[in-house]
Amino acid sequence: MIINKYDLNSLTVSPETPIKDCLKKLNEASLGILLVCSGNSNLIGVITDGDIRRAFLDNLSLERHCIEITCTDPLTATATTSVDEALKLMDHGKKFTVHHLPVVDQKGILKGLILRRDITGCSGENPEFKAVVMAGGFGTRLRPLTESMPKPMLKVGDRPLLERIIDQLKNAGIKHIEITTHFMPEKIIDYFGNGSNFGVDINYVSEEKPLGTAGALSLIDKPESPILVINGDILTQVDFGAMLAFHKEQKSKLTVGVRQYEFQIPYGVVECIGPKVCKLQEKPTKTFLVNAGIYLLEPEVQQMIPNNEFTNMTDLIDILLEQGRTVTSFPVMEYWLDIGQMADYNQAQTDVTTFKDKKKQHE
Repeated sequence: MIINKYDLNSLTVSPETPIKDCLKKLNEASLGILLVCSGNSNLIGVITDGDIRRAFLDNLSLERHCIEITCTDPLTATATTSVDEALKLMDHGKKFTVHHLPVVDQKGILKGLILRRDITGCSGENPEFKAVVMAGGFGTRLRPLTESMPKPMLKVGDRPLLERIIDQLKNAGIKHIEITTHFMPEKIIDYFGNGSNFGVDINYVSEEKPLGTAGALSLIDKPESPILVINGDILTQVDFGAMLAFHKEQKSKLTVGVRQYEFQIPYGVVECIGPKVCKLQEKPTKTFLVNAGIYLLEPEVQQMIPNNEFTNMTDLIDILLEQGRTVTSFPVMEYWLDIGQMADYNQAQTDVTTFKDKKKQHE
C-alpha cells in the first residue's frame, strides 16, 4: 500500500461547509478532491472539482452547504488494499475513471488518501496533450502598444503574456505547443525559438491570411488526443487538467470555457403584458455566461474545420450543434482576464503583483 503523504486536515471539510469555502480549499490543496467527514472523522463522501463546477452551472448558490453536492458513495480503500487492487478500483469501480481513493478503517474512519499518481508515478488527471495558442491577431484596441509588437508579446509584469501562458501549460503537463502567428511572427519566433529554453516543444503555424478563431487549426497535424486551444491574450489561472477531466466526464466533442459576466442595466426596467404594467425592476443586474476563449476539441472535430479557410470557433460550434454533437460549457471559476483593451492591460499589471504575493505566502 502507498504510504499516505498528505495533510488530511487540509483536505477535510464538514457537511455544513459552504460550497464557496470548499472551492477555496480545493484550489489551495491542488489535489482535485476534498473529503467530507463528520466530527469523528467518519468519511461521509467526497467532492471533486467537477462537482463544484456542475453546481455553478446548475445555479446552486455557493453559500449552500457542501453536503448538497457531495458524492456519498465514493470508492474507498483499506490499509490492506494492494496496489493492483487500488488501480482496478480506480479503473473499473465506477462508470468513469477516478483518480483518488480515500483510505478508511472498518468503521469508516478516514485514515489516508491514495492518488493514481502515487501508484503510477505520473498524474492521470494531467496527461500530456497538445495545446494551440492563437497568437496571430493585430491587437488594434491596444494601439499604440501593438503597432510594433504582437499583443501576446506585451509584457505583463516582468515577462510577455505569451510566456506566462506557455509556463502555465508546461505546469499542467502540456509540453507540445503549437503557436499560430500572422502579425509580426518574427517577434514571437525569435523570442521562444523551439521552446527548449522554456521546457516545452514549440511549433509555429503561419497564417498567410487571417483565418479566424478556428481556421488556423486546420493547418496543424491531426492530434491523437483532445487538443486545448487558448487565445493568446488571456491571463488566467484556470486548471487545464480539471477542464480535460470535465470534458471526458461529459463525453463532449467540444468543451468551451465560460465565465460569469454581470451587467447592470442603468435604467428601471418595465415589464408589460400589452399596455398593462406587470412588473417594475429598478436597475436590475443580468447575469450571463460568456466565452472565455479556452476550448477543448476532440481530434475528429479538428478535422471538420475547412482547410485554410476563415472559420470562427462559433461557426464550428454551430455545426456541431446542428449535427446533435455534445458541446459542453466548463465554468472558469479561477482568475481570468481578457486583455482586450488598455484598461484590461493596466489591470493585468496590478493583478500579477497579487499572484507573486500569493506565491510567497505558499512558499
